[in-house]
Amino acid sequence: MFWDKVAGVYDFFENIYNKSVYQKTGEICADHVDKDDTVLECACGTGAISVHLAPKCKRLIATDFSRQMLRQAQKKCEGFNNVSFKKADITSLKCRDNSFDAVVAGNVIHLLDEPYKALKEFERVCKRGGRIIIPTYINVSDGKNSAASSLLELMGVDFKREFDIFSYKAFFEGAGYEEVEYELADGKMPCAIAIIKNNK
Repeated sequence: MFWDKVAGVYDFFENIYNKSVYQKTGEICADHVDKDDTVLECACGTGAISVHLAPKCKRLIATDFSRQMLRQAQKKCEGFNNVSFKKADITSLKCRDNSFDAVVAGNVIHLLDEPYKALKEFERVCKRGGRIIIPTYINVSDGKNSAASSLLELMGVDFKREFDIFSYKAFFEGAGYEEVEYELADGKMPCAIAIIKNNK
């Protein structure tokens, strides 16, 4: 699997190319989590967002489909005693309905064959009135980060879609979401964070 192969160097690439966005994305996500929350993180990768969520919530369950990514995340979060890790399929979560106060899924929607199926799973496991938090790298209108996208594709990243801020908003409108707040971690490759109030 591609993500198993790159797990050991993923943080290095992100920090060299896009460090401020990489950091800010986790901070923004954590700002939308409360101290009594039980949080599910999907596609946690190396734990870049996890390390910001863990000190802000009661309990964090961090999941990923890649075992090597999970190993990296565990190392990064070893100082926290409220975090557990497990392998999981983002489109078929083995979690009970209405289990989590917040669900976070970072930089994965654009890689999925069936992103709306994943959104339905997030809705299912998130409590009514909870938050679904989805950060995703976006292209800027002048195309200045197209070179980065091309490099990632050469490395083996399989983008199913690419967003700018307008198509990103349209994506969630297409899923029927009406209460969505957007924040931006700006930089070389910006990240748009969608914060959805789960009313379904």
